[in-house]
Amino acid sequence: MSFVEFSPGTSPVILAFPHTGTLVPDDIADRLNGEGKKLRDTDWHIHLLYGGLLPNATTVRATFHRYCIDANRDPTGASLYPGQNTTSLVPLTDFDNQPIWKDGRQPTEAETSERIAFYHRPYHAALEAEIARVKALHGIAVVYDCHSIRSRCPFLFDGVLPDFNIGTDNGRTCAPEIQRAVVDICSNAQGYSSVLNGRFRGGWTTRHYGRPETGVHAIQMELAQISHLQSEEAPFELDQAKSRRLSKILAGVLAAVERTALELVGANK
Repeated sequence: MSFVEFSPGTSPVILAFPHTGTLVPDDIADRLNGEGKKLRDTDWHIHLLYGGLLPNATTVRATFHRYCIDANRDPTGASLYPGQNTTSLVPLTDFDNQPIWKDGRQPTEAETSERIAFYHRPYHAALEAEIARVKALHGIAVVYDCHSIRSRCPFLFDGVLPDFNIGTDNGRTCAPEIQRAVVDICSNAQGYSSVLNGRFRGGWTTRHYGRPETGVHAIQMELAQISHLQSEEAPFELDQAKSRRLSKILAGVLAAVERTALELVGANK
């Protein structure tokens, strides 16, 4: 069974989906407790929300669940946000700090190493290959990392999260023109709130691949799930009306990223 799906495209934009997968092999699922089996921290339906919004975009998607191993965490285990609450490479708790494993069945260090090799590394190998291919086509590649999270997670942040949470690690991971294009559309989207480099500045994917000086740019979009789900509680179903409205904004964002990337290439010729 393959735990990574990818679809090569001809656009300079690559859509990455590290957290939409819900596959949990039986040997891992048997060790999850009742809370863990809910898979609450999935980025529910995000790959469907973005589907078809940018013709010819490349997509790379992890189909395994983040409770197996988090594809958007540093494989060394280093924290993305030192001093702040977060979840680890192989999470021991959910976003409410509730244990997700049965007592005494938490993954060991040896098992974490196995999961890096079996899940984490193949996902990033696929993403790296597509970055290289797209950059060879255009002279530039933009990794647009697609995420979502509940708008209220007191363990992770105070208050209510904005609808659009744009992360560029304080401008380090992409050209200012790309950042500006995304911010302009999101900040002017009527009825939506947005923030740049707020609680979520971009995860390991964004920070690891975003090297503008090499022609590889990365930006993370963390959507508040209330913007497209009927409810942020089970069964986590898409709200069709919300999704249609949001998709129009996201289509504009992706088109602007693609256009700006091609303009950057043209300006450097």
